[in-house]
Amino acid sequence: MMTVKAFTLVSAVERELLMGDKERVNIECVECCGRNLYVGTSDCFIYHFLLEEKTLPAGTATFSANRQLHRHLGFKKPVSELRAASALSRLLVLCDSSISLVSMLSLESVPSGARIKGAAAFALNENPVSEDPFCVEVCIISVKRRTIQVFLVYEDRVQIVKEVSTPEQPLAVAVDGHFLCLALTTQYIILNYTTGAAQDLFPYCSEEKRPIVKRIGRQEFLLAGPGGLGMFATVAGISQRAPVHWSENVIGAAVCFPYVIALDGEFITVHSMLDQQQKQTLPFKEGHILQDFEGRVIVASSKGVYILVPLPLEKQIQDLLASRRVEEALVLAKGARRKIPKEKFQVMYRRILQQAGFIQFAQLQFLEAKELFRSGQLDVRELISLYPLLLPTSSSFTRSHPPLHEYADLSQLTQGDQEKMAKCKRFLMSYLNEVRSTEVANGYKEDIDTALLKLYAEADHDSLLDLLVTENFCLLTDSASWLEKHKKYFALGLLYHYNNQDAAAVQLWVNIVNGDIQDSTRSDLYEYVVDFLTYCLDQELVWTYADWVLQKSEEVGVQVFTKRPLDEQQKNSFNPDDIISCLKKYPKALVKYLEHLVIDRRLQKEEYHTHLAVLYLEEVLQQRDPTGGTHAPATETQAKLRRLLQKSDLYRVHFLIDRIQGASLPMESAILHGKLGEHEKALRILVHELGDHVAAEDYCLWRSEGCEPPCRQRLFHTLLAIYLHAEPSAPELALAAVDLLNHHAVEFDAAQVLQLLPGSWSVQLLCPFLMGAVRNSIHTRRTAQVALGLARSENLIYMYEKMKLKGSSVRLSDKKLCQMCQNPFCEPVFVRYPNGGLVHTRCAASRHTNPSSPSPGTRT
Repeated sequence: MMTVKAFTLVSAVERELLMGDKERVNIECVECCGRNLYVGTSDCFIYHFLLEEKTLPAGTATFSANRQLHRHLGFKKPVSELRAASALSRLLVLCDSSISLVSMLSLESVPSGARIKGAAAFALNENPVSEDPFCVEVCIISVKRRTIQVFLVYEDRVQIVKEVSTPEQPLAVAVDGHFLCLALTTQYIILNYTTGAAQDLFPYCSEEKRPIVKRIGRQEFLLAGPGGLGMFATVAGISQRAPVHWSENVIGAAVCFPYVIALDGEFITVHSMLDQQQKQTLPFKEGHILQDFEGRVIVASSKGVYILVPLPLEKQIQDLLASRRVEEALVLAKGARRKIPKEKFQVMYRRILQQAGFIQFAQLQFLEAKELFRSGQLDVRELISLYPLLLPTSSSFTRSHPPLHEYADLSQLTQGDQEKMAKCKRFLMSYLNEVRSTEVANGYKEDIDTALLKLYAEADHDSLLDLLVTENFCLLTDSASWLEKHKKYFALGLLYHYNNQDAAAVQLWVNIVNGDIQDSTRSDLYEYVVDFLTYCLDQELVWTYADWVLQKSEEVGVQVFTKRPLDEQQKNSFNPDDIISCLKKYPKALVKYLEHLVIDRRLQKEEYHTHLAVLYLEEVLQQRDPTGGTHAPATETQAKLRRLLQKSDLYRVHFLIDRIQGASLPMESAILHGKLGEHEKALRILVHELGDHVAAEDYCLWRSEGCEPPCRQRLFHTLLAIYLHAEPSAPELALAAVDLLNHHAVEFDAAQVLQLLPGSWSVQLLCPFLMGAVRNSIHTRRTAQVALGLARSENLIYMYEKMKLKGSSVRLSDKKLCQMCQNPFCEPVFVRYPNGGLVHTRCAASRHTNPSSPSPGTRT
């Protein structure tokens, strides 16, 4: 059992004030209405007191009772029950099986003498059926066996409404609307006195225990059940709350939300309706009355009257939190919702959630703490402030007052335990990362992101870089000094970049690459700097570090110019001539950049094409092996040179021919002569100097690419003539001529070739050529025949259409109207459209569209 101090027991009416020296007089019943307290005694007296409540400096309440009047009812029996009907200013008094009406102020009986006779017990209907505000509904247990009666009680008269029979003798009753909750001899039931419908609840034995039936709210009752259980039941016969476990000998019960209070012969026990746990026990001997009156709980012994004063719920909740009983505090706080105004409750409940969160946090229950912080909408700076130096120096934050916790900082909370401190920091990192993009961060994102950066840097966490390369609100001054302190220079550069200080960022990274400062965050930092400058829009910054990146690596460094975004290149933010001038000290980089201009960007500028070709040529000459001769395999640079010479038409051909002369570069020389249209000279170089017949054939194909067939034919005939007119000492050229004819038969005019061929060549030797030539000739003839046939067919169709149009007659009279101007024809001249429409010639000339069709008409 977890104890809570929910109530204090305060004396209201002392024995001496009530009965003086009368030893044998006992208290039988009490009633309280506002400040009015009525006491019924065993000697048939009613006493009226006015209660006065005082609050002591310590916050506790005390009561004093001022006796007003007392009156003897004129019977010899004790006063059994008292009930106040404040709307009538009447007191209903049960004495000697009779309910009398007396004035609440004078205690005098009503002049009419109205009363209800034959009552063993009664209850007021606090949810009345009648709409008359000047009457109350009373339900009595009649002295007649197994009978319940319902009365309407007015200021000076009573009226019976209903009499209902019950299956067993009723012993206790409570009423709500049309529903009676009855304790019979062996069971509890719900009875609708209007319809007579009954609902059994559960059995009990009246001989073993005193029944308790208590209305605790609209359509809900509290009953003393078997096994020492306080059971809840609705008018529908169901229970919507879990039962509370109290003493087997309970003689009275009351409800003061969220508590059920039970009375037995020795104790008053307090039980929570929220978690069904017993919360408090108060010693109280010889008690026999326990009632709640509009939230005020009164308990009485035979000699005195006492009041159970509830401690404020906030005080109870704070006591629970102080005892680290978080779950109980939260349950009690939720239960208090119905007793506190909505806005006040929300403020209070949020604060309680925050306090509970810090309690869980101190116990390293991080998941629970996080949910409580979120639900309580905690100002996250309250949590950050526990960690020394995490909040920026410019932050104006001050902790909540009164404080949400008792800790000065994290060191005190963890008692210096480094492992616990590390866990707390990991939790804060996770929590801040989650809330930084939510509404929780609104208004102080700078504080959150700066704190998160400091935690990441201190823990050498990978997320530090992710934070700095995305949108963040880290304060520059605080963050920069912290990153320097923890030697996170690369991250510091990212911070500078995010704050538009690119020059400072690049200088820092350059210092790292040069080894002036140490930071191993990125092993590829040089490449990162190159990439950064590539996308940098600050031309001055790029020029500042261009030499540095090129000195480190010409091939990589030149990328700051060659890989710039296309949209920036189109704006010509960098002048290529300026870049070329800069790259003159770096030949490899210069070649890469010119390739970028000529090949990638396809700039049509003679200067760039010629310059690139010259650089290629110079490199080829440097790489050339003097002993290799003209048949040495081409290097990569030489292949690039040949490709450029073939593809480009912009370089200065004569200039390059002069540079190549005497350099023993026959292939390059042939390509250049070909560019000048000197095809025979080019082919002779390939055939006689280079001796490369395949290259000669490729030359013919290359130079005739995109040209008409006669152009290609002339090139192949030129090559054949070179082969056939060779010296007799070069029989390999005759074989080359045969191969040329046999492999490219379609490229030759067979008639001309046959006239050139030596008579000694056999038909078998030229069989592939002759077969190809014949096949090509036949194909050409048949293709021409097909084309001729198609042309004749098309002509025939046109002739047929014309005959059809001429074959139909047209009737024209002065009554025929033009379909365009709707005027008659005055002369036998007209225009006829294919749909048969007739119009004037002048109308057709002014408008060339068919009158009945959106498409232009055709005159016939």
